[in-house]
Amino acid sequence: MISPVTACSVTIRIQQDDFDIAREIAMLTKSRTDIGAVVSFSGICRADDDSAKVSALTLEHYPGMAEDEIKRHADEATSRWPLNGVTIIHRVGRFMPGQNIVLVLTASQHRQGAFQAAEFLMDYLKTSAPFWKKEESATGTGWVEAHTRDDEAAARWTKS
Repeated sequence: MISPVTACSVTIRIQQDDFDIAREIAMLTKSRTDIGAVVSFSGICRADDDSAKVSALTLEHYPGMAEDEIKRHADEATSRWPLNGVTIIHRVGRFMPGQNIVLVLTASQHRQGAFQAAEFLMDYLKTSAPFWKKEESATGTGWVEAHTRDDEAAARWTKS
């Protein structure tokens, strides 16, 4: 007997507090026997970027708009791939190198959809989500500009 497929659950949180990846995966998969793959991506504040030592990174967002835009892209991911669950957590505030910034979890019956959806969501978060980054280093403080390589990665998901 085949069990009915449970609808795709989508969780989106923007928060200052850190997250626990194992706990988030456990919450996503709890009591779910239809999930055969979970792909996770965690973004971490790094110290080095173009040889300038980053001492801190501050992330700001547009409250309400950020959640709505992330939800819109999560909905697109669930329409493009056979997903059983999505969790997106993006932190805001001031971060030191080594601290968690973002978590994307995608769950599916099979790995291919979960991998592709996670990449799609991260490419969106990196290029278009309403977040702003300010880096602090020994040479000063400045807002982080968009990178062409990120836009090129995101362009592969455009529907023709």
